[in-house]
Amino acid sequence: MNRVDRLAAMLIHLQSKKIITAQELAQRFGICIRTVYRDIRALEAAGIPIGSEAGVGYYLVEGYHLPPVRFTSEEAGALLLAGKLAGAFADA
Repeated sequence: MNRVDRLAAMLIHLQSKKIITAQELAQRFGICIRTVYRDIRALEAAGIPIGSEAGVGYYLVEGYHLPPVRFTSEEAGALLLAGKLAGAFADA
């Protein structure tokens, strides 16, 4: 999993629970705890309001959530087709 995908997945995982430990994130994504710390700092630098308590874990600040992604069926079809075309014509 590349870093951008991992950061997005980490953000979604943070939304799923009240508090998540660095150890839990490290195990979930197969990374070391130091990488978790770097990734959390990257999310914070991107403007995501992440709180933390020493010895307890990380959490999203009350009231923050990602807005839902809404595409029309035509837009979703276009994105799917573009992804397939890009995969077919891209270099390995």
